[in-house]
Amino acid sequence: MKKTILLTIFIFSFFSAISQNLTAKLIDKNTKNPIQYATIKTGEYSGVISNEEGYFSINYEKDKLKSVTISCLGYQNKTLSIQDIRSLNFVITLDEAVNKLNEVYISNSKPNADSIIARVKARINKNYDNNLNKYTIFYRTTDYVDFKSLDFKIEKASHFKKQSLEEANTNLSALSNKIKVSDIKSFSDFKGELHCFNSDSSKLIINKATKLLDYKNDFSIDDIQKKAQKIVLTYLDTTKTYKLKTGLFKIEDSLSLKNEDFKQEENNEYEIKHLNHNTRRLLKRSQFHKNSFLNTILQTDLYKYMFEDFTYNNGELTYIINFTPRKGKAKYSGRLFITDESYAITRVNYTYYKNRHGQKLNLRLLLGIKYIANVSKGTLIYEKNSRSKYHPKYLKRTTGSYFYVNRDLKFIENSPAKNKIGFSFKIEGDNRNKEELLFTSNNKLELADFKAIKQDSIITYKKLNKFEKTIWENEETLEPLKEMKDFKVGE
Repeated sequence: MKKTILLTIFIFSFFSAISQNLTAKLIDKNTKNPIQYATIKTGEYSGVISNEEGYFSINYEKDKLKSVTISCLGYQNKTLSIQDIRSLNFVITLDEAVNKLNEVYISNSKPNADSIIARVKARINKNYDNNLNKYTIFYRTTDYVDFKSLDFKIEKASHFKKQSLEEANTNLSALSNKIKVSDIKSFSDFKGELHCFNSDSSKLIINKATKLLDYKNDFSIDDIQKKAQKIVLTYLDTTKTYKLKTGLFKIEDSLSLKNEDFKQEENNEYEIKHLNHNTRRLLKRSQFHKNSFLNTILQTDLYKYMFEDFTYNNGELTYIINFTPRKGKAKYSGRLFITDESYAITRVNYTYYKNRHGQKLNLRLLLGIKYIANVSKGTLIYEKNSRSKYHPKYLKRTTGSYFYVNRDLKFIENSPAKNKIGFSFKIEGDNRNKEELLFTSNNKLELADFKAIKQDSIITYKKLNKFEKTIWENEETLEPLKEMKDFKVGE
């Protein structure tokens, strides 16, 4: 343990000595546990947050950044110089906020949760501003897939030799085993500017984008089917093409080993309109407008509220309010953190309540397909800007689903003989997607400036096969988790 700590300190010291990038860890003074989602201010309205493991990185230019101020829900603020952080060996402890409630509240009666929620709703327009804003952002997505069962097999073949049939099924079995033991994950990052006209209209300018993925072991459902189909096609007549029939449907496009679908994607490009849509969708989850996620949470006919406790956030007295469904169509439970002074929500933690879920499709018997969106949880953190409006500082949303696909496929030769090959494709598992959006600055936007912005159609991303620290060095980003730092392409 002691050797590990010394090694960590040495690594931090080494990198800080050769660059203007500083990485440190926040821990609780008493428990020594990492402190996540603390704000590290590098300017009055700029900065980063600590990740789920308590780490953060900041860039400092000589003689420009003298100190940082660290604030976190439930802890006392702390201001440190760059030299202070070095002298602490890049491990910073925070003290729990001092309980001063007896000085503020004389009555022993608990605050009324419904009254607090009513004041929150009454001050939404005063506290928040969704229109004409410019944000500097860093966006990261992490995707995971866990396959529980896979079964690929050629059942019938009208013109397969026995040896070829055995070899094909052996290769299909090897593919199945490889997928099941693979630790399948990928990471996508980009940094840029999000210009918002309102909740439904935005333009995205991307400065840099990367993707960390094991391309040899890319096992999305579509990709798995293509890999299995390619194995089958290898044992067929390569001079011919084939139609693919699945259940009641026939795919008329011709398949062959020369088909472009089986070539590895080399463009390394993202469609910016797609990234803009995803970014705006996550941002909308933190906004208050008609039929929005947060407006639904504040509907007293759908949810019930209970006062839990007080805490402090950036020196402000803060109510902790629990919410749970009042009716069946309400899906979430969680906590709201609300300032005593302005009645602004400064943080939200939410998750599906008990066994409730999102979209569900069960056509297992008819079409061999089943899907259940069974994970939706997240954290929304806000920060007050120079205009005393609360804007998002950090948004995280994790979604997940169970999937089941059982298809009987048939390859039909495009020839007078119309030879057929029966192929079964069964796959079952869970997938999970985590989106994180860090806002490092925000400014008011003029309508004329918004109209003048031209959003590009594509952005070329840098394809990585292992984590490279220098890619995002000297920029305000989210410090990667250990799983990302340890990622590398398999054999």
